[in-house]
Formats: sequence, C-alpha cells, structure tokens
Amino acid sequence: MQKKSDPKNVIVDGSRLVIESMARAGADTFIGYPITPANLLYQYAGRRLPMMLPAPDEITTVQWMSGLSACGRIPVTATSFPGFALMVESVNMAFMMELPMVIILVQRLGPATGTATCGAQGDISLLKGVISGGHKLPVLCSSDFADSWELAARSVSLSVELRTPVIFLTSKEEMMTRKSFDLTLLSEIKHISRKFYSGGEPYLPYGAGSDLVPEFLAVADNRWQVRMNASTHDRGGILQHSGDEALDNTRRLEEKPFRHLPGYTYYELDEQEGAETLIVSFGISAAAAMEAIDDIRESGRKVSLLIPKTILPVPDIYYEITGRYKRVIFAEENINAQYARIMFGEKLPEKIRPVGSLGSMIGSEDLIKEEARL
Repeated sequence: MQKKSDPKNVIVDGSRLVIESMARAGADTFIGYPITPANLLYQYAGRRLPMMLPAPDEITTVQWMSGLSACGRIPVTATSFPGFALMVESVNMAFMMELPMVIILVQRLGPATGTATCGAQGDISLLKGVISGGHKLPVLCSSDFADSWELAARSVSLSVELRTPVIFLTSKEEMMTRKSFDLTLLSEIKHISRKFYSGGEPYLPYGAGSDLVPEFLAVADNRWQVRMNASTHDRGGILQHSGDEALDNTRRLEEKPFRHLPGYTYYELDEQEGAETLIVSFGISAAAAMEAIDDIRESGRKVSLLIPKTILPVPDIYYEITGRYKRVIFAEENINAQYARIMFGEKLPEKIRPVGSLGSMIGSEDLIKEEARL
C-alpha cells in the first residue's frame, strides 16, 4: 500500500492542474470560446465543472458569466489576447457590478492575432489599464505547477471575497507543456463557503462596510429586491449621473483592491547576503531566472531573486525589496520592459536593467550575460 509521503509522479500539464484546482475551490461554471493556447483549459473544464457553456464568441462569454455570477454561481473562462480584447467592455461591466468571476489569460505573441503557438509575456500593460478610470483588477500570475494549483484556487476565492473579476495570468508554455510532476507536492484545496446577505433590512447591493466589500445576494431573491447596475450608481444600485453617493461608490471601487492587497500579496524571495544585484522575473521566465541564479552563485558572485506572483496592484513590498539593491535586472518575455515600466515609469532609472525577448523564451544564459556585464 502506498504511503501518503511516497511520490506519485504523473505526466500532466498546467491546464489540468488549474481546472482541477478551481473546481475544488468552488468554481462551478465554465463559459468560453476556444482559442489557442487556452484550448486545453476549455477541454478539461467541459469534463470537470458542473456546468459548461460553449459561447458563440468572447463578448457573449463574459455577458453570460455576468448573468450567472449575478445568480450566485462562480464562473470561469480561459482566453488569450484576441479573445480578451473582445471581453474588455464586458469585464468593465462586471467590475462595476462587482460580480465574482475568474478570467484565465494565457499569453501568446502579439500584436493582434500574432502567433497562436508562440509564447510571450506581453499583456501586462494591457491589464494595468483594462478598466476605464484606471481602476485595478487583481492579477495573480503562476510561475510553476505549484502556482498553477495554489494560485488558481486563490483566484476563485479572491473573486468571491472582493466581489470582483480576477485575472489569472499565465502563458502558452505553462498551460500546454506536459511534464512529469509529483502530485504529492500539491496542497489541499479548501472549498470556499459563500456567505449571502441575511439581514433584516432591505438589501443594498452596494452598501459596503469598513472592508469596502458589499454583501452579496443573488438576483431573484424571494425576500429582497436585488438591483445590479453597470453604470454610475448609488448604494442601492440606482442610476445616478454624478451625485455624491454615486461618486463615493466609484471611489470605493478604486480603494477596494488596495485595502485588501496584503491578503493576496504573493511572491518568492531568495536573497543572498551581500548581493548588490537582484533579478526580478515572473511567469515562465522565472524558471530561467532560477537557473541563472544557481550558475551565477556557483561562479562565486552574489545575486538575489524576486519572483512576483501578485502582479497587480503592485504590492509596496516589491519597492522595498528592489530599493535594497544597486542593480535590478527585470527578465520578461517582451521587448519593452512592461512590468519594469509599470513599477518605475516610462523613463527607467539607471539601476533598472531590462532583459527581454521576442518570439522565443528568455534563457538563463541571457541573464548570466547581463549580470556579468554590470
């Protein structure tokens, strides 16, 4: 009989881990339109989640997700840039209505339709500005199979906790590459327990308390009227032009993800005492960064590594960490240093050194070469 601690190695891809994790966490509906390289997520979700609806297009996808979310379900979809571009208006609608849902964004090479089977990390800038008004959606990013399991589940619970769409950011290589993995390394996923409004007063769908998150009640409730609104509205969901209560509600939407950010700030930090150089990398590029760290240290030089997993909003701790180093190398699979510029502005400080790539993955040798040049 196999002991619990014995390895259980299987050949698996990130897509299967993500869908299984989200299902265990409480996601109960998948709606989507097939698109490479998110096809495996679509395929697995159709077998695993209680409800699966194939949509005729990506606009319809988020519209259906919004309707089901308003009814109390937790919907998930998976797409890549061309599909996400069509979703943007409906994502803004879901954000304004404060509807829980998860969008798995599998990055591929752009612009436009780009190359469907070539990976990239080029959607970061898009996600920073996807909500009109500059408001932030929580964006969690996987860097390995453990993240594909743990952060996928956290995306589901976070969407419910904050009443908001959440982006789970990944890439073609992470979702489509199959490799051997020990399943005993995966943690137990806790199924979320949703709480619904049960007060004795008429329900205010946007009447938030000190945590800035309104209690949820599904539409068609038998006791209270539930009004949800995607336009500027007051606490009761009544359409308003620019009244004080309505504008305060929009200010609350701006503050909400930041107020709760400490509860969903995830990163890995491998600091070497005496190091003056820090490598920052995320997603699929983090694997190359870890290899580079080992090689650089074996050669006798000191270097540290930061792997951000909460991409947006940017946690303050990232600035604290990068501020401790004389040189910071940002490794991301694009040619315009998108995440480095989100953190430090269009005119990067001298100590920030981007290492990018177009049409191919960043290799550890690229980072070793840049570190040696400093």
